[in-house]
Amino acid sequence: MDTKMIFFEEVTRLYGSVIGVNDINLSLEPGSYGLLGPNGSGKTTLLNLITGQLQATQGRVQLFGASPVLEKEVLHRIGFCPAVDLLQTNVSGFDWVSYLLELQGFDRQEAARLADQALDLVGLEEGRHRAIGGYSRGMKQRCKLAQAIAHDPDLLILDEPFTGVDPVGRHGLSEIFREWVGQGKSLLVASHVLHELEAICESFLLICDGRLLASGSAYEVHSLLANIPNRIRFKSNQPKEMAVQLLEKRLVQTIDVDEAAGQLTVTTSQPADLYEQIPILSEQGIEILEMHSGDDSLQAAFDSLLSIHRGEI
Repeated sequence: MDTKMIFFEEVTRLYGSVIGVNDINLSLEPGSYGLLGPNGSGKTTLLNLITGQLQATQGRVQLFGASPVLEKEVLHRIGFCPAVDLLQTNVSGFDWVSYLLELQGFDRQEAARLADQALDLVGLEEGRHRAIGGYSRGMKQRCKLAQAIAHDPDLLILDEPFTGVDPVGRHGLSEIFREWVGQGKSLLVASHVLHELEAICESFLLICDGRLLASGSAYEVHSLLANIPNRIRFKSNQPKEMAVQLLEKRLVQTIDVDEAAGQLTVTTSQPADLYEQIPILSEQGIEILEMHSGDDSLQAAFDSLLSIHRGEI
């Protein structure tokens, strides 16, 4: 029996004719991992397969050497903080966390002790006895986190834990996650924003369109993304002339000109060199009126990575 923390062998999950994840092979030792991908890329499906909430259409999934679907006892070794909002609005955070602990087999007194301990740990000292419906988004996230760690699991799994949380709240959650990893425990965090995870995770998994495209350390991911052609859109008074100049200087791989709109879109693996040409172009009467590049969501980078994977770039 495989004793890896998480093990996928040729795993595919279908929703009718729609592919959730496609032919994934994965083997993870204990550690801290960031699962990165655009919204709709298959991150939540992957997490639900790990936690036994979904069963693979084909292939094999193992968690600590056991099937999370067939051998439910292994689920006691994980804590799961889902992306969905809390629906138990009429109960207090303390009652909700302690009730879930009782469902796991703890007696009422021990469940109450562990619930208080977990709520203290996540910084929810105030309001734990108020109804969850009156919580801010940050308080709800902390409450969800408390239920995930209250039973002291070996692996903590988080699905978009920073969504809707203000910067102060994000910093506080990051500190909790860093302390968790510092204690030698394992962590798997799904997000669509790389910089949220860089200070927490040692390694990263990149997923898009249900396919696992790459994995590695933060340095390896940065190196990979740096080699992906950047997609940049310009608005210019002379888009056609600008395109000719960039092609002559061999600074772009592809270029698309919309002369009527005064726009051109390019892909380049030399963005710094391209930007240095802007003052030179200006001296020639070619003005750059607007410039747009990929955002922090990694959508543009993943689109390029997927295009490379398909042999389109």
